[in-house]
Amino acid sequence: MQEYSNDKITVRYDEKICVHAGKCVRGLPQVFDVKKDPWINVSGAEVAAIKQTVGQCPSGALSYEERK
Repeated sequence: MQEYSNDKITVRYDEKICVHAGKCVRGLPQVFDVKKDPWINVSGAEVAAIKQTVGQCPSGALSYEERK
């Protein structure tokens, strides 16, 4: 399990269950970009957009925890 965090949100990625559907990369490329390291930039968009995109992950490989 990989984690990517800032002061507003933590996004978790479980590569063991990812089916590489690409919904994250197509849906929010400023956050999810496999050509960059790290490939998830949680500061690349508003929290609401990240939550919406993570919620569309068909395998559940992406999850998030919002920080208060």
